Amino acid sequence: MRLNLRFIIALVIAAVTLFGYFFNTSTNPVTGEKQHVNMSAAQEIALGVQAAPQMAAEYGGESPDARASAAVQQVGQRLVAANNLAQKTAYRYQFHLLADDQTINAFALPGGQVFITMGILKNLKTEAQLAGVLAHEIGHVVGRHSAEQVSKSQLTQGLSGAAAIASYDPNNPGSSVARAAAAAMIAKLVSLRFGREDELEADDFAVKFTPKAGYDPRAMINVMQMLDQQGGRSGQPEFLSTHPNPGNRIEELQKDIQQAFPQGVPAGLKP
Repeated sequence: MRLNLRFIIALVIAAVTLFGYFFNTSTNPVTGEKQHVNMSAAQEIALGVQAAPQMAAEYGGESPDARASAAVQQVGQRLVAANNLAQKTAYRYQFHLLADDQTINAFALPGGQVFITMGILKNLKTEAQLAGVLAHEIGHVVGRHSAEQVSKSQLTQGLSGAAAIASYDPNNPGSSVARAAAAAMIAKLVSLRFGREDELEADDFAVKFTPKAGYDPRAMINVMQMLDQQGGRSGQPEFLSTHPNPGNRIEELQKDIQQAFPQGVPAGLKP
């Protein structure tokens, strides 16, 4: 009787979780894609603003270098102003340079909060390379990738909880631990696959965004080469941990550039 009750409760939790995920969709105003997102743009903005101070603190806070911070903000706002796709959203883009000069990373929160560490900035050689990194992060915001990850996390947590209830054996409490660990591993693999898809889409956005702001999109290839070099010297940069590398990312960037400019990249763009 208790076993049946546990299974019934688990099935109800799983059903509610699946229903809430698959039937709660919205259409991305930029891509036209239907996404499993249960937050409004206003909620994404509020979430990003709320989380920004804590995220900055993890990387030593905002950089005291006023000149470098102003340069990052200027390039970021130039990208937004030049691209109607970015303006088509309700997001409020803010660009932050973080003080950590050892960690090579950049990331974006829902709603338009974009961060780049001094560690990656000091390894960039040109303004176009900086623009490529920031455009990539803007692409994550426009693609609503973080909001999708929140929904996916809620889905996996709900299903993991249901599995734990269904598999719990009061005569062998340790049995649920192994099952929960397996469920967590599956959830991680699912998230990794989605992350790789998100990276390619964000790269594609960067190829579209940078030329409109006057930057050569091929600079993003130079950024990828720099990250590979840094990885060979001192282990994988954090950027490639938070931004899963599909292995053929440079090749995919080249394809995106060829598709966007079949007659060749226009002359006069900042390299």
